[in-house]
Amino acid sequence: MPRVQFYHNTADRIALACELTARAHASGRQVALRVADAAEQRRLDQALWSFEQLAFLPHVPADSPLAAETPVVIGREDTPGWPHGDILVNLADSLPQHLDAFRMIIEIVGQSEAEKAPGRLRYKHYKQRELPIQLFDAVRREAM
Repeated sequence: MPRVQFYHNTADRIALACELTARAHASGRQVALRVADAAEQRRLDQALWSFEQLAFLPHVPADSPLAAETPVVIGREDTPGWPHGDILVNLADSLPQHLDAFRMIIEIVGQSEAEKAPGRLRYKHYKQRELPIQLFDAVRREAM
């Protein structure tokens, strides 16, 4: 059963995803980043290249032949399967499929109502499944 972390009130979802991914990678974890579409996948790819000037976050698309060997992969909502099942960072509005394939799911919810409404639906789904949920305020960087 995966643990779920919700980061609410996020001003820049991609920047927070890069920060959390860098922390996870530094501690030896594998990360799957789930985005809504190809445009967001390109933005996230570019952000991972430039996130920290002296750091490198090895990453490839989830459908790359190197995905199983790469600690960070980026896929879209319709990605049929992920090469590893440690952490899933969800930047898409929809609920990820195959939740039980991951040890941890991180949901990053923005500040607009258009981002909050789908986040509430995902929260309700996780709550109904009785998954352990932690809530964080992304601006204050503290647990709620």
